[in-house]
Amino acid sequence: MLLVLDVGNTNTVLGVFASANSDSVAPAGYDRLVANWRVTTRATQTVDEYGVLFRNLFSMERLEAREIHGIVVSSVVPPLDSTLRRVCERYFNQKPLFIEPGIKTGMPVLYDNPAEVGADRIVNAVAAFDKYGGPSIVVDFGTATTFDCVTAKGEYQGGVICPGIGVSADALFSRTARLQRVDIRKPPRVIGTTTVGSLESGLYYGYIGLVDGVLARLLAELGSAARVIATGGLAPLMGTGSEYIQEVDEFLTLEGLRILWERNSSSKAANSANPRSRPGKAARSRGG
Repeated sequence: MLLVLDVGNTNTVLGVFASANSDSVAPAGYDRLVANWRVTTRATQTVDEYGVLFRNLFSMERLEAREIHGIVVSSVVPPLDSTLRRVCERYFNQKPLFIEPGIKTGMPVLYDNPAEVGADRIVNAVAAFDKYGGPSIVVDFGTATTFDCVTAKGEYQGGVICPGIGVSADALFSRTARLQRVDIRKPPRVIGTTTVGSLESGLYYGYIGLVDGVLARLLAELGSAARVIATGGLAPLMGTGSEYIQEVDEFLTLEGLRILWERNSSSKAANSANPRSRPGKAARSRGG
């Protein structure tokens, strides 16, 4: 089985992929998501605290840590990287693959400085092109809401970063004395007749307006034929209210991590089989 971790600023999403053929441990065999969890990202937790948490999650689903044959991690929280690396080695006896400059992605990055692109954004772009083709736009509803554009040729073109709806809501409630905190949900009508209803309407429809406003301009630049995919924790809620979002794929990032692990595992296997093909220096090209 393959363990994938998407480490965000607010939440960490874990997934376990298994092979349709239970006897197979080949990299290309991990094609079925059998379990997934969303937990709070805590930079202060120790190796053992994370290890116990992960093992307990496995136990709930009757999964065994010894059955994990590979681990891949996408992280936007650098202080956690060394902790998670040791968790993988101590509790799963696996050396994790981190999504970072130098790995094989199969996707050219057209950013002025490719190293600036967050790992999660590349993972989403790779998964979107693999599943939906190009041109495409991925809207990831996380701590920040990101819009990532992929060309028809499968190149990562760039995108937009906005404050997430949760961040916007927290800023509103922390700076107003009389406005109470409300849940982020779709209200039955736009015009609120109570303070709570007005807040819910402003948060939801106001943010939908931001999303559709950005998408309208991106589609004008990328082309109206581009497919728009939403992912992230709030994708099911926000994606269904958008005029432009066509697909809601909650596990797109997990799929992208699986794809990148397979590509890099296949590359390592090929190099091991043919030592003469190994480069003398790790490639860090724009194409990944």
